[in-house]
Amino acid sequence: MSDLNSTSNLKTVRAVIKGRVQGVFYRDWTVENAKELGLKGWVRNRRDGSVEALFSGSLEKVQEMEQRCRRGPPSAIVTGLDVVPCDDDPGSGFERKQTA
Repeated sequence: MSDLNSTSNLKTVRAVIKGRVQGVFYRDWTVENAKELGLKGWVRNRRDGSVEALFSGSLEKVQEMEQRCRRGPPSAIVTGLDVVPCDDDPGSGFERKQTA
């Protein structure tokens, strides 16, 4: 039996998604999926052509979002996904931010 009721069940990660992920509705798709999963955080394009996102929520939901990000929307081609634990404040909802 796992301890899913402990406070350690909350997780915040920063993800960088690489590949053909700009100009293919990746950010809008990310906002839609993150809201569906009840996650907090944000998503934005980066000048190097990648997409960066911050996801915060239950361990299970964050892991599900990571899996979804590996696939992305239909017209995206994801070639890499780097995920690292993060302590940043995710805010109160999930939003699309300006390019970093």
